[in-house]
Amino acid sequence: MSETAVQAQADIEKSAKIRIVRIDAHVYRFPVEKPVVTSFGIMQDRPAVFVRVEDESGAFGWGEIWANWPVAGAEHRARLLVEDIADLVLGAQLEKPSDLFATLENQTRIRALQCGEWGPFRQVIAGLDIAAWDLFSRRAGLPVRKLMNANAADSVPAYASGIHKREAERLIPQAREKGFRAFKVKVGFDIEDDADRVIELAGALSKDERLFVDANQAWDCTQAVSFMERIDDTGAGWMEEPIPADAPAKDWQHVASNSAVPLAGGENLAGMEQFTDAIETGALKVIQPDIAKWGGFTGCRAVAEKAMAAGHTYCPHYLGGGIGLAASAHLLAAVGGEGLLEVDANPNPLRDQFGCTNAVADGLWRMGDEPGLGIDELPDTFEPMRTFSATR
Repeated sequence: MSETAVQAQADIEKSAKIRIVRIDAHVYRFPVEKPVVTSFGIMQDRPAVFVRVEDESGAFGWGEIWANWPVAGAEHRARLLVEDIADLVLGAQLEKPSDLFATLENQTRIRALQCGEWGPFRQVIAGLDIAAWDLFSRRAGLPVRKLMNANAADSVPAYASGIHKREAERLIPQAREKGFRAFKVKVGFDIEDDADRVIELAGALSKDERLFVDANQAWDCTQAVSFMERIDDTGAGWMEEPIPADAPAKDWQHVASNSAVPLAGGENLAGMEQFTDAIETGALKVIQPDIAKWGGFTGCRAVAEKAMAAGHTYCPHYLGGGIGLAASAHLLAAVGGEGLLEVDANPNPLRDQFGCTNAVADGLWRMGDEPGLGIDELPDTFEPMRTFSATR
């Protein structure tokens, strides 16, 4: 890092405190012609919760809260933010963007324990952390990735995701046309047919293309090994969540030891303790925290650095709207490594209206030099179903 870059980051650390005085949570739902089908359920529409925080000077930042599941998840998380967590945020004095995450993790512990809703609390905090980093970066006049690492790259490798095995013959060529060179197929429905489809799809790729596989926790240990043995010769880049994320470590190690295909996972882990256990167990070679589901920039950055230090690959998981996708790209660019950005191949106006459609070329996702995440306002081509607000 140059002396100028070091001084710039030091100046940012010394900047005036930020006091948050307003929070807006915008809830969106878009019906889709073709539902998104996974092994655990079907998404009939594409939801999103976009969060805007504002300080007393009028500066603002955008974040996104994970809300894919359950069906009523988006509305619930927006109300949780405004009616339960906002009192801990409004008036908060932040010296650096990571302050909010650390404070809220501690302050909401008993609230989450009382109702047993650890996931929604974590997801709201993640969205607020993203917004805090966006706000600080805007005030500094830097892209988020440059605030985190002055030498961050301007593009990252990307792959097309969310491709159902029965839609692959249609979606992979479409993704290829858009500039992708790697693709992830969803399985977890019928082991023999799943394996046959993966073998067929892998054989149809060119030498410079890659295939990944995702079962969304569909199988037990025995079933997973049976499937993995069938696809060993395909050269698949990784096998994602073949068994439940909370399966015993010995099961993950057993599956890993019985396949040549590396295992991936992390979207359904939360907290440094769980990620540290997964990294140290060694079964997962690809670590995939979701920036809008747990951790935001602050938590996921720590996971990424710990994973790479242990010789694993960090690949951000993401399957939501445009703000969270932009955040995932900036974090990957900031931490570096061999990971790829996950970009859903299915139609989603809540992603595409942010300009995501044109961001890929030759397998790389490109980012601009605009401050923060590069998002000033939500696109005016669609309106939120409902907006929840809290002020001080």
